[in-house]
Amino acid sequence: MSNTPFPDRPHVTPVGKKAIPAFFGGLWRLAVVWFAWPLTNLIVWLQEHLRFPKWAGGDLREFAMRLWGVAWLAFVWVLLWGEITWANTVAGIVLAIIVMTVLPLPHVPVEGRVHPLAALKLLLTLIGNFVVSSAQVAWAAIKPGPPPLGAVVRVHVAIKSDLVLTLAVDYINLVPGTMVVEIDHLRRMLYVHIFDVSKQSQIDSFFRQMAYVERQFIKAFERDSEWQPSPFHGIDDDYHHVPFSDRQRVADEERRTSRRLLRRRKEDR
Repeated sequence: MSNTPFPDRPHVTPVGKKAIPAFFGGLWRLAVVWFAWPLTNLIVWLQEHLRFPKWAGGDLREFAMRLWGVAWLAFVWVLLWGEITWANTVAGIVLAIIVMTVLPLPHVPVEGRVHPLAALKLLLTLIGNFVVSSAQVAWAAIKPGPPPLGAVVRVHVAIKSDLVLTLAVDYINLVPGTMVVEIDHLRRMLYVHIFDVSKQSQIDSFFRQMAYVERQFIKAFERDSEWQPSPFHGIDDDYHHVPFSDRQRVADEERRTSRRLLRRRKEDR
């Protein structure tokens, strides 16, 4: 007798399971089982059993970071020469090792977690802002009338991590029409030059965009529920000079945005 319940009944395919999504779903599971899991076990085993000399970083992670730095500097060196030869490659590796040894960069504290979907949304938003802002700057350059009125505006952000703050500044600088000219590290204040502030609506739009960027970077990289200060830092709020009220402001804005989206969906139905 079979142990399978109801063996005489045919297997029913779940409703909504299409062939292509099911195929890629199975492929993803196989990749996790047969590749990602053994690779993770191998990395953990190497981390526990391998011992690296101090000049190589002392552990696997630091050694991998230094190896990546040497490879990147050597790649840039070959690009500068414009020709891939053994001499350029070897010279680039030697110079990269000298630079990494004589002029080591300070440790960059990594805090929080990366959320791929939120980071992807942030990237797509950056592309959209880039296209729209490029068109606005191009039109301002050719349209008749007085030149645009630029200004430097101060913006306070509630981003705690120095690494995430650097990414946010790069995001702002990549969008045409905005440029961060100064950063007040202690007060978490950004001084941003805006291309055109001749209308109040343009200033309001800029502040809405900055609030969105601040909210999305926190959502993608440093959510409060997953925040773990780096051992290179002390108490996070005291070190980063970000009071709880600022983080609460971002959280409240995120909740208000979610409620507005939910209300719109109900109205559309």
